[in-house]
Amino acid sequence: MTFAIGTRVVYPVHGIADVVAHEQRTIDAKTSAYLVLTISGASGTDDMTISVPVDRLGDLGVRHAISPEDADDVLAVLSVRNPRVASNWSRRFKNHQEKLRTGDVFACAEVVRNLAVRQRAKPLAPAETAMYRQARHSLVSELAVTWEVSHDDAADRVDRSLQPIRAP
Repeated sequence: MTFAIGTRVVYPVHGIADVVAHEQRTIDAKTSAYLVLTISGASGTDDMTISVPVDRLGDLGVRHAISPEDADDVLAVLSVRNPRVASNWSRRFKNHQEKLRTGDVFACAEVVRNLAVRQRAKPLAPAETAMYRQARHSLVSELAVTWEVSHDDAADRVDRSLQPIRAP
């Protein structure tokens, strides 16, 4: 899997990253190719630059953003009412962590939905609040690239999908 400089890719857990360089590095007499990515900061944090071994891109879940058709399916995941979620905090948190580690946008959407629903019922624990913020940022940043809209516009669409159904 190769990505040209200037390509926007998904880096699981962190969201959209820009490919800024290709580098060769020699470590212990072995030369390997690396992809240098810049990830824009979420919620006022600083940008982050990371180097990822090219031969591990697939293992780490680095990929292109989803298609507009898949984005519609993501919105459908977000709009599911009454999702089944473990009531035990530690089990629920672990399940959500595992879903986010996969790098799958649909799994990320499930986590965002589940935590949004739970947040409407009662305040989230600090760890879940942080998880929700990061998962939502990753999801929104990918959808913004897919839809070619601003981060705020994508966030508005996500928020509308998460709204509970109100009686007329």
